[in-house]
Formats: sequence, C-alpha cells, structure tokens
Amino acid sequence: MSSQSQKDPEELSDAAPPQANDYIAAAPRISVQAFCETEDTAAAVRSAGDDRRLGKAHLTVKMGGMAAAAEAYQNAPTPNVIVIESDGRGEILAGLDELASVCDPGTRVILIGSESDEVPYRELVRRGVNDYVMGPVNPIDVVRSICSLFAASEAITVGRVIAVVGAKGGVGASTVAHNVAWAIARDLKLDSVVIDLDLAFGTAGLDFNQDPMQGIANAVFQPDRPDSAFIDRLLAKCTDHLSLLAAPAALDRVYDFGANAFDAIFDTLRMTTPCIVLDLPHQWSAWTRRALEGADDILIVAEPDLANLRNAKNMLGVLKASRPNDRPPLYCLNQVGMPKRPEIDRRSFAKTLESQPVAALPFDSRLFGTAANNGQMIAELSANHRVSRMFSEIAQRLTGLGDTRKKQRSSLLAPLLGRFRTKSARA
Repeated sequence: MSSQSQKDPEELSDAAPPQANDYIAAAPRISVQAFCETEDTAAAVRSAGDDRRLGKAHLTVKMGGMAAAAEAYQNAPTPNVIVIESDGRGEILAGLDELASVCDPGTRVILIGSESDEVPYRELVRRGVNDYVMGPVNPIDVVRSICSLFAASEAITVGRVIAVVGAKGGVGASTVAHNVAWAIARDLKLDSVVIDLDLAFGTAGLDFNQDPMQGIANAVFQPDRPDSAFIDRLLAKCTDHLSLLAAPAALDRVYDFGANAFDAIFDTLRMTTPCIVLDLPHQWSAWTRRALEGADDILIVAEPDLANLRNAKNMLGVLKASRPNDRPPLYCLNQVGMPKRPEIDRRSFAKTLESQPVAALPFDSRLFGTAANNGQMIAELSANHRVSRMFSEIAQRLTGLGDTRKKQRSSLLAPLLGRFRTKSARA
C-alpha cells in the first residue's frame, strides 16, 4: 500500500459528479492535423490524441503554426480538422486569409490563441474559424474542442455508456447494474438500455422477468455491421424508458471474442439511446478491458473483504492510468453487514482506495432474494426502502442529472429567497 493511503478517509474528496457540460461525445473517424508554435502545446495535442474519444481520429502534429499550415496545403488536400496555434506575434487575420485560400470546403479550423490576441471573435468566425481556445491548453481542452465540432454540427444524439463490473465474482454487480439502470429510467426519465454481456451465464433476463428469443448474441455474431433498426428488433422492452439486450445464457457454444467485438453494437446504440448500462462479467480479457476503458463512467462493485479490496485497488489503478482525461471510476460496497462474516470496515476500505464509496448497500437476503425470485427490481418491491434510495443516488452520481437538476432548482429559487431574507432583515 502506498504511503498516501494513510490519509483520513473523512478528508478524502469524492470525485465530483459529472455535469452536463463535462460530457464529451466521441469524435467520428476523422483526420486532424495540428500546427503548433510551442512544444508545450504540441505535447498537449499529442496527449489528446491518446484519449479514448479520439480513438477513431488520425492525428498528426507539426510545428510552425499558421505559416507552416498555409505552406503545407499549397499542393496537398486539407484534413477534416486543422488545429493552429497562434503565438500572438503575427497578423492572425492575414494568416487566416492565406490559409483559407488553400483550404478545401468543409475543413474545420480550431485556433489556439494567446492572451495577447486582440482580434474580435466575430472576425475569426468570419474567416472560417470554428472554435477558439485560449492557451495554454491541456489535453482535455483539445479533446473537447475537436469532439464538439462534430457533436454540435451534426446534431447527433450520443448516449452515455456506464459500465458496471464486479471486483470479484459473485459480489452482486449484475444486481446493482440492473437496479441502477431501473433508477435511471424510472427516476430520471432517461431512455436506457441494459446490455447483459455475460453471454453464458447472464441473469438480466431473469431479473427483469423477460425471456426474449433474441439478444446480444444475435448482434455480436451478425456478419454485417448492425444498424439501428436491427438492434431495435433485438431489444426487449422492460418499461416505458428501459429496454434490455439480453444474454442467451446458453452453453451450446463458447463465447470467445476479440477486443473490438462489441464496438459496432455500442456505437450503434449510442446514436439512438441516451444511456447504455453495460453489465460486464468478472473477467479480464481484451474486450472487457476495452469496454471499461471506452465507457464514459465506471462503477466497480465490491464486497468488504481483502480479495475485493485488492482487486478494486488494482482495477482503479489500471483504469485511472488508461483514462487520464476522464473522471476516475466510482465504486460501491455491497452486502455490507452479513451476519458472522468478518469484514473490512468502510473507513479502512476508503483509506486504502483513497476515495469514498458512492454507497454501502446493506446485506438483506430476504429483500434481494425475493426480488430475484420474482423477477423484480428492489424499487418494485419497496419504492421507499433505503436501498431503493441508494440505487437512485448512485444513478444520479453516474449520470450527474440529479445534481444538475438540484442546482437548476436552487438557481430559480435564489431570487425569491433573497427577497425573503431582505424583507426579514428589514422587519
């Protein structure tokens, strides 16, 4: 354990819930060329190219700024996106005019400026600049700028992917995934799809009391790239806002997949579904790691014992390192307080992982057993039970929607509260 694990867990700050403007949709398959003036900016752009949201983009970095860009495209086609850094010493408008004379129609331009720039933004837009970013820039600034060009201009609905995985087998990660998805659909009124990715032993069909004839296997073994209409035919409708892409839970074949096996399915669903919850099996393979690293948010489910603590720490370390521009994965404790079982207390768990769990779900064999045997969610059995409220809180933390709505309500009430306080003070 690192020396930093000795921090008091009460002083450990939770990862901030994502806000609407924190979400960055992935860019499509595009070409991006950057012309930088400084090595710091060039390093930031190169680092941005390693971000998962630019995974399909082909990004190259060159030095020389605007002058080098104009010269490079004299006899060469321009890419989908040009990123140019201005050091504030040259004539920006003249340089943009020269670049515009050699740019192909449809090319988008991002300008990284400096504090010394005195050119009105309106003039930059008039000359074809699609986005202006004030330097110095971080990798996430570059990622956000490139991705926003396509998410905004093409008006594509891109869904958020939430991956739920257990730190160890049998910790109830599927139960948590299904109940959280239910809360997202019921409480937040967000159209959602649960994908059961444990093809051999998945339980989503049982938990939602569904027995669809088709599911995820039909999509993953489809020889052609699945389109939205095909995926829609495979979905089993659970509620008005929740659908299921079920696992076959059959052993008539083995399910060995390559790293990219599910990419086309996820990409297709993201175009039509605001929220996709991945119920991942507890295994470490090329495709499960890719699914975790490609998700917008991750929830690790762990029981309060030593093996779960070790595995959760390892998973958090790997996923934080591979997703440096994303919010760190969240984790929750499950089956806390099981009778006669020695447990690692929440305080010690948090100290070792250097963050607080988003929830500590209590052990309740009667409640969870009844729900599982009836094919119901916890909220269907008891909407006001504290476990139901915990699942709703986890849903809000993962989507950020609950926190955003509270802030919106408080901002609307602020003027009224201010007037009330003023009148009270005068009285």
